[in-house]
Amino acid sequence: QGSVDCPNLEFEYGDADGHGAELAELYSYTEEPELSTNRRCFEEDFHAQVQGRRWLELDRAQQKAYVMRLLDGLEVVNRDKRLKVARAILYLAQGVFGDCDNEGDVLHWSRQNSFLLYQLGTFTAFLELLNMEIDNSQACSSALRKPAISLADSTELRVLLSVMYLMVENIRVEQEADPPEWKTCRETFRMELSFPVHTEEPFALLLFTMVTKFCSGHAPHFPMKKVLLLLWKVLLFTLGGFEALQAMKVRKREELGLPPLPEDSIQVMRSMRAASPPTYSIELMEQQQQKRGHRSRRPLVKQDSLDIYNERDPFKNDEAGVDEEENDDVDSGIEGELDLMERDTIIPAMPAQRPPIERVSFPKGLPWAPKVRQKDIEHFLEASRNKFIGFTLGQDTETLIGLPRPIHESVKTLKQHKYISISDVQIKNEEELEKCPMSLGEEEVQETPCEILYRAMLYNLPQYMIALLKILLAAAPTSKAKTDSINILADVLPEEMPITVLQSMKLGIDVNRHKEIIVKSISALLLLLLKHFKLNHIYQFEYVSQHLVFANCIPLILKFFNQNIMSYITAKNSISVLDYPHCTVCDLPELTAESLEAGDNNQFCWRNLFSCINLLRILNKLTKWKHSRTMMLVVFKSAPILKRALKVKQAMMQLYVLKLLKIQTKYLGRQWRKSNMKTMSAIYQKVRHRMNDDWAYGNDIDARPWDFQAEECTLRANIEAFNSRRYDKPQDSEFAPVDNCLQSVLGQRLELPEDFHYSYELWLEREVFSQPIRWEELLHYQ
Repeated sequence: QGSVDCPNLEFEYGDADGHGAELAELYSYTEEPELSTNRRCFEEDFHAQVQGRRWLELDRAQQKAYVMRLLDGLEVVNRDKRLKVARAILYLAQGVFGDCDNEGDVLHWSRQNSFLLYQLGTFTAFLELLNMEIDNSQACSSALRKPAISLADSTELRVLLSVMYLMVENIRVEQEADPPEWKTCRETFRMELSFPVHTEEPFALLLFTMVTKFCSGHAPHFPMKKVLLLLWKVLLFTLGGFEALQAMKVRKREELGLPPLPEDSIQVMRSMRAASPPTYSIELMEQQQQKRGHRSRRPLVKQDSLDIYNERDPFKNDEAGVDEEENDDVDSGIEGELDLMERDTIIPAMPAQRPPIERVSFPKGLPWAPKVRQKDIEHFLEASRNKFIGFTLGQDTETLIGLPRPIHESVKTLKQHKYISISDVQIKNEEELEKCPMSLGEEEVQETPCEILYRAMLYNLPQYMIALLKILLAAAPTSKAKTDSINILADVLPEEMPITVLQSMKLGIDVNRHKEIIVKSISALLLLLLKHFKLNHIYQFEYVSQHLVFANCIPLILKFFNQNIMSYITAKNSISVLDYPHCTVCDLPELTAESLEAGDNNQFCWRNLFSCINLLRILNKLTKWKHSRTMMLVVFKSAPILKRALKVKQAMMQLYVLKLLKIQTKYLGRQWRKSNMKTMSAIYQKVRHRMNDDWAYGNDIDARPWDFQAEECTLRANIEAFNSRRYDKPQDSEFAPVDNCLQSVLGQRLELPEDFHYSYELWLEREVFSQPIRWEELLHYQ
């Protein structure tokens, strides 16, 4: 329903939404009264210090002096006084809206003040306060004892995280008019967040630790939405967005001596147009009834002689009673599948008495250049040699003696489109390092922000992935409220629950919006991690991927899409008059039930469409070239779920849905392919072609049921070998003589890093105190 009349969505995918929208999503509507509290805290202090003047009237030196005095106030022991000062600083970061006339001024002063605050060391001061709040066992125990947690339980944390988020977001976003010192400031801040100075871990790791602590139930009062938004923006800032990633990819290919990329994928996707969604069962039945009386059969000429796998495939899923040459669906969609040039050669001329079928307008050429892997060329030659000579030559792709001329031409064409990925080079290097560890020596590893983050995350990475997926499950609209699921609404529920219908409606919208923002931030940060780790090293990507798969990420994403996706994308869970910065400078109109129901007049919800595309991209990353995971898509009956998602007329979203359908078509059987020809045509037109990938007919050698468990086990062994080689103790330790004397071992002085005393308490907390000690295991070793 509604598939035909869905309009094209004018959506431009990017790293994030507009600057104002990203700042607005930091606040829940229930937090709105706190904006005036922040203003009051600032003005009480400011007017006591500066008589009869406004913040905007002070010169730079006076503003600096005042901020320095505020920062001194953060050192006081009294918790309430410290909170008042933190609120005053938050008001500055929010753009001193009491002195502004319009939204543009608020955003302008929010940026100005964020740079000023950073230059005076505010971020470091707030980082110390954040560490104190995380370790505040009193707040944790009081939250654990409460039957219902509300906004009041996370006041201090929300103020601290809001200031840090505003600083990260305002400094991260570049504008043309930025002065040179701001650009320097931005780079310094990026380095500070990426390469930790006093602690052994990057800032992102602290936020990951907060996520796992929240999910374990030790800190249910943590404001998870703010933590996840800050974590996403810190990763986006330190690692780089999608365009930065593309530039890094181009640079890395040059360094490795690989040919340049055939096209810029970001630009290709921006220029793609959405396809009409496929017809659904009711529409199909109507069409069938109309055609039943006057359908004539027209056989397609099959080119069996060129088919390598033309013998009957025992593994093919044949349906009884379906004639192989039958072509009932030619009228309802096959016209999109064959190129017009080829159609004349394959399909015989139509009888004169039939009216000509309506021809569709084809794009000039396909959007993507075809790619061929080295393995594909080897498979092709192996099959050809077996057929024409009777023996194979292993991985030799040069010797073509004894093969017919057309095979020579085919190999030449395949080699022209051969694509060597960075991952292929990394896997090859890893095999060589594993084979000859002594002769090749130590590998030089570049200390990039991505490498530092992976090293810091490595040992607790499974817990981080499980925690993120737990929160994603709790925030998904298809999830039912269960007693054992985590409570993600701690930072949206007010202390006093609503008593009027209007208040209930407003809270309902707020809760839905809150969940949507959580889904958006988790989907974006997972995609960023996967893409950056894949570029940094393929096995880092595979390690994260495997733990996501083990934590049931694939069925979770499919469950997310098993809803009315059109209504999710067009959901109106926002009240624009209450959004920051609008609510700070405009008089609020009277809210009524009707105005809340009507919502805004946007064609779609940007964050929800963004989340859907991110989740589809994650699913593609997890399943690409992995037959075991593709089979999971088939087993979980993803085809009808994904097909429903094609109703959304947005080219990028459709592309990723079609990619997921393409990899599983060979497993779905001929009947499915016959009744989904429009979908097959769309795949042909929009998804990149792999030259000898027989995706449309199910003849492929990969469609046979191999031992899928072995595939995952081999991958896991490779990942473990990589992690132990690169990140475990120095390699020469196993060749060094062992000291067996207890006294001399205990008497050795252990060299600790200079900055160890800064972070040893954190280290103790994480590695010793928070780890459960299983005393009963001692009994097993006796």
